[in-house]
Amino acid sequence: MDAEDRAPLATLDDVKPSPETLTKLIKRLRALTLALLPVEVDPEAINEPTSRVITPQVVKAYHAAAGDFVEALPYCLLGARVEFIWEANHNPADYGENIGRATACEVLARRIIHFVPSETLNTIMSTRFQHVETDGDKSDMASALEMAIDSHCTIFLSSSEAQNVVNSLWRGEIVQQNNKNHDIDYVPYADIYADDDSVLRRIDASRMSVPRYQSIFRVVVWLIFLLVYSQAVKQPLERSQGPPELDAWEIILYTMALAFLFEDLSRLYKLLKFVTYKAYNFWMIIAIVTDGILTAAFVLRIAGMSRANEDQSAAFRLKSFQILSFAAPLMWMKLITIFDGYKYVGTMQICVARMLQESGIFFALLSVLSVGFAQGLYALDASDGSAEPSGTIAKVLMEALLQSPNYDKFSGSTAGLMLYYIWGVVTCLILLNILISLFSSAYSDVVDDAEAQYLAFFASKTVGMIRAPDSYVYPAPFNLIEVVLISPLELCMSPATYAKLNRVVMGFVFFIPLVTIAFYEAVADTDKHMWVRRWLSFDEAPEDRPEDRDPEVQEEGRVISKVPFEELVKKFPNTNQSSEALMLKEIVELKKQLARVLEKLDGKEEGI
Repeated sequence: MDAEDRAPLATLDDVKPSPETLTKLIKRLRALTLALLPVEVDPEAINEPTSRVITPQVVKAYHAAAGDFVEALPYCLLGARVEFIWEANHNPADYGENIGRATACEVLARRIIHFVPSETLNTIMSTRFQHVETDGDKSDMASALEMAIDSHCTIFLSSSEAQNVVNSLWRGEIVQQNNKNHDIDYVPYADIYADDDSVLRRIDASRMSVPRYQSIFRVVVWLIFLLVYSQAVKQPLERSQGPPELDAWEIILYTMALAFLFEDLSRLYKLLKFVTYKAYNFWMIIAIVTDGILTAAFVLRIAGMSRANEDQSAAFRLKSFQILSFAAPLMWMKLITIFDGYKYVGTMQICVARMLQESGIFFALLSVLSVGFAQGLYALDASDGSAEPSGTIAKVLMEALLQSPNYDKFSGSTAGLMLYYIWGVVTCLILLNILISLFSSAYSDVVDDAEAQYLAFFASKTVGMIRAPDSYVYPAPFNLIEVVLISPLELCMSPATYAKLNRVVMGFVFFIPLVTIAFYEAVADTDKHMWVRRWLSFDEAPEDRPEDRDPEVQEEGRVISKVPFEELVKKFPNTNQSSEALMLKEIVELKKQLARVLEKLDGKEEGI
């Protein structure tokens, strides 16, 4: 792109366009994309770095199409992509064409941010916009980065520019700033305390909201919670004859469970109110199910304690611990999130989530067939005037599905045995193979694009931690302090006083973590302690420096740079363009040369 295309944009706060304006821009971009791709084109051909479809000239055309609203161009391109995806899913006849157009919009958004000046990249990626949807309602407030996460734009999110913003958010170099009407801006953390570099300034309570530190803190708390849970579930064995009251381990367990419940419900409410349901993920469902199991166990435990009859009390207590035991697989499953920073583990998480989505087709078919076979077997069983409980039929059907059929159950009925055989054939040979095929397809789709899928997953994880507006982050179980003691005071305090109170309380409660964070940032993130930074970080690839191109050596009579670097690269092919574009360029040059030769020949003939 030209130099004027790289010029810094106007301040977004001053020229933030209205939803109606952005809607018109999205429609214009849709019209451009329809003109660019009137026929079906392979998405892989569109996404190639040297694509013959998304050429530098096309990128310039889209850049010019935004007029004075270039700052909203990535957002609008992703908005157009969402509409093309919707049309593809609702118009099967044009599925290929619309998928290609959606891919083109995403690729263009990636190319556009590649030419954005570094000083405005964070602003363009994080500024929230709205547009008018097809049903006439305004969309939820979202930034280009958030829209890409909600619509799973792996091409856009795997770009170096998007990952630079995500990594800055993860490390806390960019922090969330809450504005009026629940709007959010992301500003550089260094600019907030540019005039204050004291040690006390580094002990900042707001650093608890940084995703990296949130993740570490929550992992430590969850490990403690697992220890408490392991001790609590041993109580039926150790206190089988003891008093029915809650012991110390159970009190700690249910107190922490209450804190996790408040935290998850608060996150659900904020995401639903301020963001969108698309922000929910697999681990959110796991958390809600775990909270439900712990709540049910607590209710039964309290119900047992309130019974005067010892037998009833013991029965409720037994049911409570039985339900509590069901939480163990889910709670230990969440330990996987400790290692999702590694690409392999993160990719496997994506595979599991995709497999669960694909299994919906299997369970839909299974539910319909199971109702039909259960009704048929029940009718055959009742044909002789007596019938067993319906649960018995469900049990034998489930046993057959799990590869342990009970053929003796229907040995007295030829028709019933035949129907049971058919059930085994349909489920074991047809439906289960369909499920295996769906799993294989989901796995291959993720693994074939593992790098982009993982980067999109990491972006979703990072932004999900800070997306819901929250000025003061109290991670569980310390959120109980906020709910019980701090939040009620907001009604009778000024905003400045309430903010000061939160800083004091958080500074006291999280003193040790905040001091650790301050020490890490003071030592690891400064040039004076580069050896510590290298020791704490992974090996980094060497940078491309100008002095490395024509190096000088201390060898008498011998040199490396006999041929200058610029002369060497002149012999390289132009890999910025496709082979078709290079051939067309050469043909154009040949036509120009041929035209000049013909002109000279014509001039000579006229002279003769």
